[in-house]
Amino acid sequence: MKNWMAAIETAVLGMVILRIISGLIEITAASIMLKFNTVDKALMVNAALAIVGPIILISTMSIGLIGLADKLSYSKLLLVGLGVLLILIGLRR
Repeated sequence: MKNWMAAIETAVLGMVILRIISGLIEITAASIMLKFNTVDKALMVNAALAIVGPIILISTMSIGLIGLADKLSYSKLLLVGLGVLLILIGLRR
C-alpha cells in the first residue's frame, strides 16, 4: 500500500482532496434540500453552492498550476493562466 501512495504527486493529491470535499458539500446540499422540501429553501442552498463551486475551481487550478510550474516554460504557464482567467470571466458574465 505504501508503494502506490508514494507514487502519487502531492499536487494531484491536493486536487483530489479538494474535489472529494466539493462532492461531499454537493451531497450534503442535496440532503438539506430534501430535508427542507421547499423551493425557496432549495434555492437558498443552491445559491450557497454557486459560491462554493468557483472557489473549488480556482483552488484546484491553482494547485495544478503550482504543480506544473517547474515543468512548463514561462510562456506556456502564462497561456494556461490566461485560459483560467478566461474561464473565470466566462463564469462571471
